[in-house]
Amino acid sequence: TFVYYFSKKTVVRAILNECDRGGQVYFVDNCVKSLLIVLAWLRKSLPQLVFGVVYSALPDKKLLTTMSLFVKNKINVLLSTSIIESGIDLGRVNTIIINNAHLFGLSQLYQLRGRVGRSSLLASAFLLLPKKEGLSLLATKRLRAFLKFTSLGSGYQLALEDLDLRGAGSVFGYQQSG
Repeated sequence: TFVYYFSKKTVVRAILNECDRGGQVYFVDNCVKSLLIVLAWLRKSLPQLVFGVVYSALPDKKLLTTMSLFVKNKINVLLSTSIIESGIDLGRVNTIIINNAHLFGLSQLYQLRGRVGRSSLLASAFLLLPKKEGLSLLATKRLRAFLKFTSLGSGYQLALEDLDLRGAGSVFGYQQSG
């Protein structure tokens, strides 16, 4: 797991490293507009690769077709919102790039990182942060906790850290926190 400021060079290098070893890549951002901007410059920067994009507002047929092509290894890089965070386990996908990682919750980051590393190959997760924005104290604590708990089976410790950061909320009433 690596944390970098967003850089086109870092993104391109991560994608090429994975594709050179025959793998596939997830690029995740919860802003569809950002995904489409990244898609445009990736197509220009890496014309030899095939890209797909999925998000929940896509028509079902387009979503299913794109996912089917990705599963069949006809797409090298899948740009997506966090809809991939559960239920997609493909052994060829061993790199995930999470853009604007500071905007994701701790459990979301954990689930997303869990989408890669489903084979014997070393997997990589790149958490990208914007250069211009300072991180909130809570975002900084989330990212530090996420980097601290990287070993297999550390989900429980991460959940406890998340509980510490967000609080338990109230069983009764309106002060729920997750």
